[in-house]
Amino acid sequence: MIFLSDVQGFLTSLDIWDISYILILAVFLGIEVISNVPAILHTPLMSGANAIHGVVIIGSIIVMGHASPDNYVALGLGFLAVVLGTLNVVGGFVVTNRMLAMFKKKTKN
Repeated sequence: MIFLSDVQGFLTSLDIWDISYILILAVFLGIEVISNVPAILHTPLMSGANAIHGVVIIGSIIVMGHASPDNYVALGLGFLAVVLGTLNVVGGFVVTNRMLAMFKKKTKN
């Protein structure tokens, strides 16, 4: 069983080369996954991914709550993350709504 304290110890033991290696692998994996998604599934997957950015909003609110009042960098970045995350969530729901409207039957007047 993996405990949270073990994971935190592992994450703090990483150096810059390990983090760079993980980042490069994540970029290549992301490109491979996205390039193999059919065009018809791209819009629903992206709108769902945008809606998941609610986690970013919650995380940035927590960071802003724990930042000291005189730490303007943390407060500014937290505020920017809240604004951009909110725009992304709203955009995801708008795209999903427009996509679902395409599949509704049109009524004749």
